[in-house]
Amino acid sequence: MKHPFSYQHIPRSRIATFDIMSVGASKHHVSALLEFDVTTSRQKIREAKRNGADISFNAWMIKVISNVLCKHKEAAAFLFNKKKLIIFNDINISVMVEKMAGGHKVPVPMVIEKTNEKSLAAIMQEIENAKSCKISGEDIVINKKASLTESLYYHLPGFIRRWIWRMMLKSPKFVYRKMGNAIITSVGMMGRINGWFIHKSVHPVSFGIGSVLKKPVVINDEIKIREILNMTILVDHDVIDGAPMVRFLNDLTRAIENGEGIN
Repeated sequence: MKHPFSYQHIPRSRIATFDIMSVGASKHHVSALLEFDVTTSRQKIREAKRNGADISFNAWMIKVISNVLCKHKEAAAFLFNKKKLIIFNDINISVMVEKMAGGHKVPVPMVIEKTNEKSLAAIMQEIENAKSCKISGEDIVINKKASLTESLYYHLPGFIRRWIWRMMLKSPKFVYRKMGNAIITSVGMMGRINGWFIHKSVHPVSFGIGSVLKKPVVINDEIKIREILNMTILVDHDVIDGAPMVRFLNDLTRAIENGEGIN
């Protein structure tokens, strides 16, 4: 007799995702659901590729976001205590890379350090290296070998794991070394989604990149078909106020829509 259901083991790496979602829900993030006209940017990338440049849209997004964050470092700051922020000079960005773990494809974070100083080619190479490297079932972050203490993390009860996350977040220097001060997730790479996804994060600033879709846009009182990127940005209101937040988003919009940094 055929059973009406089946069981499937959850990859161990997903446990950290559960805990991040739980702890991230307590953060005071402001969600910005934005549309960027990336027609010009994508045209520049296609032209650069025709001229022999090795460039990808996602690698360029990492670079352009890091450049803008470097001008608005307070957006990627951590709350040090009730009276101080800790602002890091460099932008370390965590990105998600699909890896095989336990027989399943799962997103595993990797940290690209000093993205503000690295070239597009260097960022692309790090991502390609991460895709090809092997990880163990105990690794939490790609290219950062889990210590014995971190390996025990998966075996702890949920309330202790979440307590560990809360204690970690009280040590911004440690979190910065392990996870960076910004994170980018790109669901748009997996398929075409006509909309936004509202994610959770423990980072001070987080970018959820959706799909690029052709949409009608009014330009100079004429309707044009443009390539529009949907993006959700979470910004921690504890570390940045409304006016600086808007200036950061305005500069980001200009940089993305003008294709800054694409040679």
